[in-house]
Amino acid sequence: MPSLTALARLFTAALLGALFHAGAASAAELGKPVPFSFETLTDRARGLAAKPYQPTPVQAAEVLEEIDYDAHWKIAFRPERTLEVVPGVPVQMFHLGRYFKEPVALYQLEGGMAREILYSPDYYDKPADSPARRLPGDVGFAGFRVMRADLKTDWISFLGASYFRTDGASRQYGQSARGLAIDTGLSTPEEFPRFSAFWLGGPEREGDTMTIYALLESKSVVGAYRMALRNAEGAGQVIDVDERLFFRNKVERLGIAPMTSMFWYSESNRPTALDWRPEVHDTDGLALISRDGERIWRPLQNPSEIRTSSFVAPDVRGFGLAQRDRSFENYQDDGVFYNRRPSVWIEPLKPFGEGAVQLVEIPTDDEIYDNIVAYFAPAKVPEAGESAEFSYRMHWGDRQPFHDAGAIVVATRAGQGGVPGQPRPQGQIKMVIEFEGPSLEGLTREDGVEGVVELSSGEPINPYVLPVVGTPRWRLVFDAKLPETGIIEGRAYLKTDKDVLTETWLGQISRHQLHRGNAAN
Repeated sequence: MPSLTALARLFTAALLGALFHAGAASAAELGKPVPFSFETLTDRARGLAAKPYQPTPVQAAEVLEEIDYDAHWKIAFRPERTLEVVPGVPVQMFHLGRYFKEPVALYQLEGGMAREILYSPDYYDKPADSPARRLPGDVGFAGFRVMRADLKTDWISFLGASYFRTDGASRQYGQSARGLAIDTGLSTPEEFPRFSAFWLGGPEREGDTMTIYALLESKSVVGAYRMALRNAEGAGQVIDVDERLFFRNKVERLGIAPMTSMFWYSESNRPTALDWRPEVHDTDGLALISRDGERIWRPLQNPSEIRTSSFVAPDVRGFGLAQRDRSFENYQDDGVFYNRRPSVWIEPLKPFGEGAVQLVEIPTDDEIYDNIVAYFAPAKVPEAGESAEFSYRMHWGDRQPFHDAGAIVVATRAGQGGVPGQPRPQGQIKMVIEFEGPSLEGLTREDGVEGVVELSSGEPINPYVLPVVGTPRWRLVFDAKLPETGIIEGRAYLKTDKDVLTETWLGQISRHQLHRGNAAN
């Protein structure tokens, strides 16, 4: 029989839980109920696409401009006003500010009906001198985040344009996803669609945590989105996305399932970064699986100019940006923990069709700038008045679901070409690629492991393969003669006479690397 103390604790916990649920239910002022479904949202998106684009009105823009980064973080959401729009799933809303001036509409779903969550200044605590105190009482929300039960941390947030991100398996935010990318990496300005409204509801499938619907709007596209979210403690998150796009105008470049990340430096360009940490990056490479099953790894770079790489991938099986290097010793950052940043894998649930996975790399000199973008670019972009649909699954975790890859690339190193103790040839670079995985375990030099190296310019010089002593890794080494200008595209993997053992390394080799250190993961 439980003790009186135990019973008292159980009663107190139950009472507090009841008070929280009652408070959550009464905390929100809700609008009138209206019927809602994915079909009604789709009809709305289709109707808006037939009309000229109307930007969301912004109230008190001058006051919002005063709410800079420092002023914004001082505005605190009151825990007691947390909404439980889904039983057991608490939600808090972001305040508007200088960088988030356009409000988004938020709705609660229940029983096929939607009720707007009405804004109130009472959701927030503000300092006495905060500019936010001068805002109108109906200024609106900037976005929202889904909290864990203890309200200490959130596991997914939607804030700004069509950006959203989760904290993965290690509870550390890193790269972001977007609803859509338009004209990324072109000489013309990029268009940033935004989620202008969200509908938050309960799970519609067994095992899911909740369902989020969203309306996406821009000058060129209107979209209806459905996201089925599953938060698995300790394993990261899985999000199934269904999107229906309607085009007001034709765009030059369309990016489906875009991911945005940061790559400042690793050992490859360490001398260019005046920073005390060995490496700083959210992700270190792009992985993809082609239609025929070839696995590809492309290490990220911080180039001297904007660079777009295309990997032709009709009906691509999957792709994503990954943080493969998960050793704390290689970052030494105990504040933002780059070694814990999540990897993201995009798995099409319906064939994407003809197209390419594109990687855009932008020069950066600080970790505050996202300079990496990856997405699927359909070969045929819809014309004005046309529509398109895509469905895919997003995996957020420590590692991508790359289970049958055999062996993967775990390091890419670059240094001075030639042989130590002998005159070094000018304009020659040495590349060292390391592989590790089940297909290499137990192999020795007598097993006939070979390296295959293909270069877009010239032939690999003195290529050879050897196991790395004291580790399960194998190392492929070769030199390349560099052109005076431009880059060499490299392709490499390990095999025996019977089987391909590893994924394919794709890299760009240039004179620029000779001045940027000697190693990169």
